[in-house]
Amino acid sequence: MSREEEKKTTVYEFKVPEGQQESIRLDVYITNFVENATRTKVQEAIKDGYVQVNGKKEKPSYKMLPGDEIFIELPKAPPPEAVAEKLDINIVYEDDDIILVNKEAGMVVHPAYANWTGTLVNGLMYHVDELAENEDNDLRPGIVHRLDKDTSGLLVVAKNDEALANLSAKFAEKDVERTYWAIVWGTPKEEGTIEGDIGRSRHDRKLMTVLPEGKGKHAVTHWKVLEYFDYLSLVEVKLETGRTHQIRVHFNHIGHNVFGDKTYGGTSVRYGSNTGSRKVMFHKLITGLDRQALHAKTLGFEHPTTGEKVSFDSELPEDFSHVLNMLREHCKAEY
Repeated sequence: MSREEEKKTTVYEFKVPEGQQESIRLDVYITNFVENATRTKVQEAIKDGYVQVNGKKEKPSYKMLPGDEIFIELPKAPPPEAVAEKLDINIVYEDDDIILVNKEAGMVVHPAYANWTGTLVNGLMYHVDELAENEDNDLRPGIVHRLDKDTSGLLVVAKNDEALANLSAKFAEKDVERTYWAIVWGTPKEEGTIEGDIGRSRHDRKLMTVLPEGKGKHAVTHWKVLEYFDYLSLVEVKLETGRTHQIRVHFNHIGHNVFGDKTYGGTSVRYGSNTGSRKVMFHKLITGLDRQALHAKTLGFEHPTTGEKVSFDSELPEDFSHVLNMLREHCKAEY
C-alpha cells in the first residue's frame, strides 16, 4: 500500500486474548474496541467487506474465539473544513506570534468527530485571519498542545508557521513548564511521582490505561499536595510527558481518582463514609461540577521569537473554586 493510500484508510488490528472465556459477537467486540463506533456502522462495515477474521470475511453474528485475529481497513471520509465562528474565548495574552487562551471546561480544542463546530480552533479562526498551518491536519491550525474537553486552563496557540515549529519542538523536547491543579480522592503522601506506560485499554479501546513497561508510551507525572481535606486532596501536578488523559489515568492507577471524572472512576465516593450527609454533599458537588476537577494552572516557555522566558498563571474557574471552598468549609482535615 502506498503512503498516499495509507492516508485514505484507517486500519485496526486486534487479537482476542487466549484466556477470554465469554463468547462475544464480532460486531459487539469491534464496537467496544473502536472509538466513536456504533453497532450499526460496524455491521455495515462487516457486510461491506472491510473486516476480516483470521484472513476471511465473517458475519456480524460470528462468535469470537480466543486467538482470533481481526483486521479492519476502513476508507476515510474527507473531514469537513474548519470554519471561523464568533465564539466567546478568554484570551489572556496575544502578540504577533502567539495567543494564550484560558480554555473553559466543555470546549473542544479542535474539530473532530462529533465536534466539527464550536471548538477553540473555530473561534480562533474568527479572531485571527490566518493561523499557522498544521501539516498533519488542517483542522488543527496553530495547535501546539491540547487539553481534554472537560479540563480547563491555559493553552498556547501559534499564529504563524515559525512559531508553530518552534513551540512544537519545545513541547516535544519537554522544554516547557506546565503545572495543573487537581482535586483527587483520598490523601496521598505529600509528594511523589507516578511512572507508567500509557496506552489504550485492551478491554475498552475508548479508554486509556497504564500498561506493562514497553507496551505503551512512556509517561511520568509528579505531584505535590497543596491542601488536605478528609477523604480528598488538592494537588499540584507537573508533567514530564504529555500523553492522552495522562493525569487522569495515572491518578486512577494509584487509587486517587480525579474528583468528578466520569470516565476514570471519579464520580463515586472513593474514601470515607458512603452514607449520610457527607455522601449527599459529595454527590451534589460532583453533579454541580459536571466534569473532572482538573485545571491547567500555569504555563511557561521560551518565546519563539524573542527568546525571552515567559510565564503565565490563570485563576481557577468558578466551578472548581466552588468545590474547593465547600471542602475548606465542611471537610477540612484535622491533621
